[in-house]
Amino acid sequence: MSEKKQTLAMQTWIAIGIVIIFVLVGTLAGVLFPGTIFESVVDSSIGKFFNILGLIKNNYINILESIAVVVFIGILYYVLSVLIKIIMNKSPRGLTLSILMTSILKFLAMIIALILILSAWNVPTPTILAGAGIIGLAVSFGAQGLLEDVFAGLSIIFEKQFTVGDFVEVADFRGQVMEIGARNTRIKNINGNILIIANSDIRKIVNLSEELSFAISEISIEYSSDLDKVEKIITDSLPRIKELIPTIKEGPVYSGVEALGDSAVIIRVIAHCEEKDRINIRRMLNKELKKVLDENGIKIPFPQMVIHQANKE
Repeated sequence: MSEKKQTLAMQTWIAIGIVIIFVLVGTLAGVLFPGTIFESVVDSSIGKFFNILGLIKNNYINILESIAVVVFIGILYYVLSVLIKIIMNKSPRGLTLSILMTSILKFLAMIIALILILSAWNVPTPTILAGAGIIGLAVSFGAQGLLEDVFAGLSIIFEKQFTVGDFVEVADFRGQVMEIGARNTRIKNINGNILIIANSDIRKIVNLSEELSFAISEISIEYSSDLDKVEKIITDSLPRIKELIPTIKEGPVYSGVEALGDSAVIIRVIAHCEEKDRINIRRMLNKELKKVLDENGIKIPFPQMVIHQANKE
């Protein structure tokens, strides 16, 4: 265990120990120090907060009602969330909606449980709700960013811009949508990194799952190679390569000469595939094309540098 974790653990145990001491003193002051000034001081101070036995004894009905409320609301939330998942999780868009609806349901369950618990303790909830309405109105002016995020999330879902499971590119970050929440969207890239971006900050996004993606393989050949022969060999080998890589949806096709490099002619082969298979297919294309070139004696040149030396007279 690191020194930082050890320090944190020690601080946690110290805090727990202090709380236990307060609870014991507040609960047992009448037993340990009966009829003394210390007892009265404890009862009028920490005893009000840490006399657990006295609190339970004097308010056991309210405590039982509060526990019943929490259990009932918890069971109701669990049943409704399961029903939402069963009904909605039949499509990627339904999965996205179920996540959003479950998030809203959890928030409503917490609010309702809080109101019922306050009622069980005889707190005037109508007055609190009226005050909360005024406070909520004031807070709403300072929470415009939160509202923007929520409405942007609803717009993403109902306009079908993208759903959970889609591959997207946003802010130069390319990955799979893991979650669309009320405020944030989570996107995971191939390296396992997760981008958490506010819904209102998603201004421009590329949905890579609506159409097939391109797996591109670029191979370099020597300038001295017979280009027509190379193109024919590659073209004839593409059907066999397609059989070796079944995840290719369309192609592969020979695209032609991509560039004339410093020491090689660069040719390109393209295959259409699902975005999730793009990188793996590109690697497999590189492997199979390299094998084809080796089998036919076509060399892939090493990088070369030509140096011209001036003549000194």
